[in-house]
Amino acid sequence: MEENPKNPNLDNKISFGPKKIKKFFVNNLDKIYAAKTHLVSHLPQISNEAHFSDLRHAILETIEDVEKQIARMEIVYNMLDAEITQGNCSGLAGLVDDAFADIKLHSSEPELRDLSIAFYMQNIESMEMASFQVLQMAAVKLKNKQIKQLIKENYDEAKADRTLLLLITAKYIISKE
Repeated sequence: MEENPKNPNLDNKISFGPKKIKKFFVNNLDKIYAAKTHLVSHLPQISNEAHFSDLRHAILETIEDVEKQIARMEIVYNMLDAEITQGNCSGLAGLVDDAFADIKLHSSEPELRDLSIAFYMQNIESMEMASFQVLQMAAVKLKNKQIKQLIKENYDEAKADRTLLLLITAKYIISKE
């Protein structure tokens, strides 16, 4: 590739050494870990607010999946000999807080409350899927197949939870006609 004529120091090659990619990986794993622990502490309250039993069961299943994902991430930390630090999870925390605000807003209307819960749960799962996809790509550079597999399992679970929530939302909307 040719050098950038405006800035010869910028070329189109990106090079990550093992230390840089590990730093990126752990930093972002910290963010997801913090978000997951925040989420698992708040999901039981959200499930208690769900009126539609399928939605409530899906949230309870999501709690179990998140706990498994947290355990996998702890294995990854150990494999990388990295400390778990409190990452910034303000994006996910904001979604959870918005979900609670909508739950309160629609406290007297169970249909709207459930749709709000489903809406926020799907957004949260989408965020998790995107985060795990990026970590899967970074894991390739770590050259550790087990780490890559553990992150893939977390991605697959988040994807399955999102699909389940989409199906429940469709069922809920259709059954209310």
